[in-house]
Amino acid sequence: MSLSVVLYAVLIVLTGVERLVELVVSKRNADWAFARGGVEFGKAHFPPMVALHTGLLAACLIETIAADRPFVPWLGWPMLVVAMASQVLRWWCIFSLGRRWNTRVVVVPGLPLVLAGPYRWLRHPNYIVVIAEGIALPLVHSNWVTAIAFTALNAVLLFRFRIPIEERALAFALAQEPVAPQPRGAATA
Repeated sequence: MSLSVVLYAVLIVLTGVERLVELVVSKRNADWAFARGGVEFGKAHFPPMVALHTGLLAACLIETIAADRPFVPWLGWPMLVVAMASQVLRWWCIFSLGRRWNTRVVVVPGLPLVLAGPYRWLRHPNYIVVIAEGIALPLVHSNWVTAIAFTALNAVLLFRFRIPIEERALAFALAQEPVAPQPRGAATA
């Protein structure tokens, strides 16, 4: 096994460890949200999403070894930078949402929308991360089949299920936001 394959395997394992850390943070945050009356949306799509993301990591290693994919520097190095930048943006999203970040879609009624960090500019910045990483991580070691397959399956999952579910959850959250009291004598529309 070449050094590049070993180093790539380390990258994939470290990415897997990062995902486990995300799940710990997510569980803690879900417990916090549910203790405050949190409402979960779209439970049915979650197991396929976990399977797809787990499959990405496994497929990266399988394709590298089974298809004897080489590390191609002109492709691999830029894709590594994109994969690492994706991690930075992912954790910016997580820190910006704080206790409200979750791998599931959970809304605590009455809390205002978060408009900090990347959420100032984008409605769903974490999905840019997922899309970029789903292309970049496999291509670090020329795994073009995995990159294409994950991207296609992820597009279906995101655009057919996850984003519409989050949009419904956001509409619910906005409907639950407390209305600021009007000063006495203020006209109402």
